[in-house]
Amino acid sequence: MDGLVEEVNGEELVVNCTSGKKVTVNVSNAYPKDTESPRGGVEDMTRLAYLHEPGVLQNLKSRFMLNEIYTYTGNILIAVNPFQRLPHLYNNDMMRIYKGAEFGELSPHPYAITDRAYRLMINDRVSQAILVSGESGAGKTESTKSLMQYLAFMGGKQQAEGRSVQEQILESNPVLEAFGNAKTVRNNNSSRFGKFVEIQFDQNGKISGAAIRTYLLERSRVCQISDPERNYHCFYMLCAGPPEVCEKYKLGEAKSFHYLNQSNCIELNGMDDAKEYAETRRAMGIVGMSSDEQDAIFKVVAAILHLGNVEFSEGSEPDSSAPKDEKSQFHLKTAAELFMCDAQGLEESLCKRVMATRGESITKNLDPKAAALSRDALSRIVYSRLFDWLVNKINSSIGQDPESKILIGVLDIYGFESFKTNSFEQFCINLTNEKLQQHFNQHVFKMEQEEYTKEEIDWSYIQFVDNQEILDLIEKKPGGIIALLDETCMLRNSTHETFAEKLYQKFKDNPHFSKPKFSRSDFTVHHYAGNVTYQTDLFLDKNIDYAVNEHQVLLNASQCSFVSSLFPPVEESAKSTKFTSIGSSFKQQLQSLLETLSATEPHYIRCIKPNNVLKPAIFENSNVLQQLRCGGVLEAIRISCLGYPTRRTFYEFVNRFGILQPKVLSKSHDEITASKMLLEKANLVGYQIGKTKVFLRAGQMAELDALRTEVLGISAKKIQTKVRSFMSRKKYVQMRICATQLEAVCRGTHLCFHFTENFRSFTLSLMKPAFS
Repeated sequence: MDGLVEEVNGEELVVNCTSGKKVTVNVSNAYPKDTESPRGGVEDMTRLAYLHEPGVLQNLKSRFMLNEIYTYTGNILIAVNPFQRLPHLYNNDMMRIYKGAEFGELSPHPYAITDRAYRLMINDRVSQAILVSGESGAGKTESTKSLMQYLAFMGGKQQAEGRSVQEQILESNPVLEAFGNAKTVRNNNSSRFGKFVEIQFDQNGKISGAAIRTYLLERSRVCQISDPERNYHCFYMLCAGPPEVCEKYKLGEAKSFHYLNQSNCIELNGMDDAKEYAETRRAMGIVGMSSDEQDAIFKVVAAILHLGNVEFSEGSEPDSSAPKDEKSQFHLKTAAELFMCDAQGLEESLCKRVMATRGESITKNLDPKAAALSRDALSRIVYSRLFDWLVNKINSSIGQDPESKILIGVLDIYGFESFKTNSFEQFCINLTNEKLQQHFNQHVFKMEQEEYTKEEIDWSYIQFVDNQEILDLIEKKPGGIIALLDETCMLRNSTHETFAEKLYQKFKDNPHFSKPKFSRSDFTVHHYAGNVTYQTDLFLDKNIDYAVNEHQVLLNASQCSFVSSLFPPVEESAKSTKFTSIGSSFKQQLQSLLETLSATEPHYIRCIKPNNVLKPAIFENSNVLQQLRCGGVLEAIRISCLGYPTRRTFYEFVNRFGILQPKVLSKSHDEITASKMLLEKANLVGYQIGKTKVFLRAGQMAELDALRTEVLGISAKKIQTKVRSFMSRKKYVQMRICATQLEAVCRGTHLCFHFTENFRSFTLSLMKPAFS
């Protein structure tokens, strides 16, 4: 909120807000406001007179209310989700306007970021990367689509026959969304995986190939969803498919399946699952999937749904299990038919486990709870491998260009997450954001250095502070959280409480780690964006990545070539491997991603969700401020404030502060000399004069504005004095003239009266003798 300070009481300020409220705030929480900034905000926030959190927030809000959803912070684009269609911003005419335009010449837009990346790639022959991040519902997917459309517009080429590379890239989106997106509490179409698209170009700047890399699909969603979320879209699409398809796969309504009816949300407003099914099949054909492959894919999806409806009860033997009833037997048999495997073998793989010992194997019965866990494990691994197959198929269909030397990568990655319940997925997502934040900080610091170097000013004393200590806490080997998790997973009979106890002992003195009160197994990590408390209950289960050998053997022997290809035979040495860490695998993927990003010139788009009700024209300050912190925007401001956050060209500086010493405004002084004279007049220290700009330290702009306000105040008083003196003298003269005229009238009247009286007396004196 903004307002005017009415009273100062020591460290407390009484502020009369523009909303009409009066509040008392501490001096440390009050920031100066630039009263001369445009009402609609500025397009680039580095041009704000005061670069601080309230100033940034006010600027974004002012622009958002005018449907100006894009704003720059230097080279970083901030995109605020309008939650409404703005078709005038995205069309071929708009692309033509931004094509070849100088960066910053036109209003902020994803097209401007993409055009800049494309021009740098062509001119410097250096690969580029555009990183799109933000929380669920912030508009990352839509921003990524607009980037891809512009790249297709700039680098697309005509294809003599068949689909072009750019068309296949664009059409891969609906396929990946169908199998990798779901409704969450915060977003109806949330990507539950990270995606990095590498678009390769030939020497002429035309798209010649592409590759899609995915990260950390949320596998647990296949079996567990909470109200009011949904499972992956493809399940609902299939259930809403044509009658012949549902009959073929023995499907009923979506709400009849356990993996879908755990939530009351079955249908989405504005989303026609039947129509989406047809669109997804069409897109699958465009990216090179044959009709038989499409049938096989949805056959596997249907099998997973049937598998989820298999319930277990106690078997005839102690601690054993068996399908609960005829309904469960039907779904088990149907799943086996769809997998094209032996129904009895499927039942045994779910209800029994073969334990390998020295020289022999022992078959162990599983109780109903363990059998249900085995069923869910099979569903998760099948869906995960199906998703990997889709990505690999898209990549092989599009094709990569081995001759390409340059590329533009587009990273669509989940933002920092902190929910009421945070599990292993949130831990990995937040690790990703910690790594990307470090990369972002280094890039912002590098941009600051380049600006200082270009202006030939000294910046050597500015210290860079990063979040390496938090990264060491999580991923250091040995001794990090992931390493301790892997160690616990490899030990038999270990529980999540065992893992939590190891963490408490290892990190009890670490300033970035804490144990919540009244909890036996939770832990809190102090991330750069805030503290997040993780529940370790499912950490061990979710970190273990291996196919149960019985599942592996069963599905590898499937009569369906597609299903068997998802479970290729493993070597004997691999069969003895009991455990592979998802956390460690993810860490390696992340390191590979960062190595790719380090070899490119990065560009950043930070997507912001203005409210949690997903409606237009609502801007929640606290919500947006938290996202600015999580997106690193405020961290970029902090880094900027370490150096010279306020930069003004000589013309702007003299134009604003020339009043401090009016003689500098004469033509005898050039702008550089005038700027130096003004700074000397203000007695500032620590500033620097560049080649084209004045660089001011944090707080110095406020000092100059205070001096300027003082001079303006004195000048105003002098003007008021002169005006009041002139008005008073004018009034005095008028009153004096009036008084003189009044006196003349009064005297004339008085003389007239006396003359009349004297004349009457004289007349009477003449008449008396006549009467006598």
